[in-house]
Amino acid sequence: MAQTDLSKLKLTRGTDGMLAATGRGRIWRRLRTPVIFALIAVVGGGFAAYRFKAAPVEVEQASVTAAYPYQSLSVLTATGYVVAQRKAAVASKATGRLEWLGVAEGSRVKQGEVIARLENRDMQAARDQAAANLKVARANLEQSRAELGDAERSFRRSEELLRQNFVSDSAHDIARARLEKAQAGVNSLEASVAVAQANLRAAEVNVDQTLIRAPFDGVVLTKAANVGDVVTPFSSATDAKGAVVTMADMTTLEVEADVSESNLSKVRIDQPTEIQLDALPDSRFRGVVARMVPTVDRSKATVMTKIRFVAMDPRVLPEMSAKVTFLSEAVNEDQRVARVAVSPSAVATRDGRTVAFVVNEGVAHVVPVTTGERIGDLVEVKSGLKVGDKVVLKPGEKLADGARVKTAAK
Repeated sequence: MAQTDLSKLKLTRGTDGMLAATGRGRIWRRLRTPVIFALIAVVGGGFAAYRFKAAPVEVEQASVTAAYPYQSLSVLTATGYVVAQRKAAVASKATGRLEWLGVAEGSRVKQGEVIARLENRDMQAARDQAAANLKVARANLEQSRAELGDAERSFRRSEELLRQNFVSDSAHDIARARLEKAQAGVNSLEASVAVAQANLRAAEVNVDQTLIRAPFDGVVLTKAANVGDVVTPFSSATDAKGAVVTMADMTTLEVEADVSESNLSKVRIDQPTEIQLDALPDSRFRGVVARMVPTVDRSKATVMTKIRFVAMDPRVLPEMSAKVTFLSEAVNEDQRVARVAVSPSAVATRDGRTVAFVVNEGVAHVVPVTTGERIGDLVEVKSGLKVGDKVVLKPGEKLADGARVKTAAK
């Protein structure tokens, strides 16, 4: 077999200590420096971009809100609460254990309707006894009247016989005495009947006092007692309850607002108002100044002013907090419609367009807008924005679309 000559084969070791083919090593040495510089440029550019991204522009921000044109007619604003002018803590004049309760919170009741009852079997027995006594008294009266009739007939016969001298004067006197006695007996029994009737009425009143009735049409607000509780008129006993329920006439709801005495000149009777309730922020209610309490609260230097609702709404409840806007004149329905509005400083001009910068997740976006009339300190926005949007106030010329922003520290 012929032998192969391996002496011509040769490997070249690179300067980095690794074995490499002679041609590839020369290429790597030529490209190594440019590649390193390129990597440095890429890393540096990324770091610069990261630093730019992490440094948002500080701007003032505000929310787009809903405004009402009638606000320009506002002369005064006051706060207060919704109260029912007709309200009662319903209790019983009798003392006893609550046996039945027929209402709960929110129940609507009519005037005179029985809403609760105390244990009253003893009073019912007393009433039945009084009714029986009245029957006995009336029966005795009827018997006495019959005796009176017989005595009258006997007396008339005696008078006729006396004129004919058939009886003596003494016999006639006996007939007269019998008549007078019968008449006195009738009078006595008539008085007994009247007493029995009065006793029966008293017993019926006692029974009726164990029935707790609604004093007027209204709604039950709170329940103060439960079945089994002892109810007493003055709640003087331990663990006893005074009122069973508290109710109010919802048709008499008004707003009681405190007006500073320095602003009394701006308020008058029958003045139109707009009422806003914290519980119903998207609704406005018409109101009219009904009356003003003719005294000043010395501790607060205010006068209690009562505002009547023009139209009641079933959503309005007692004790709701309210804000009342006193108006210089009555407003029409169009002025009571909410408009989208924003601070005028949020509106800017870019490339001949009216725009606003809307902030979304920390990024400001340019949005074209169409503005309308001024509403107080705000300006109406007819298109481009909606209530709740966050916008940049006083956007600088350098603020660009897509710039990262953050709220400036105050």
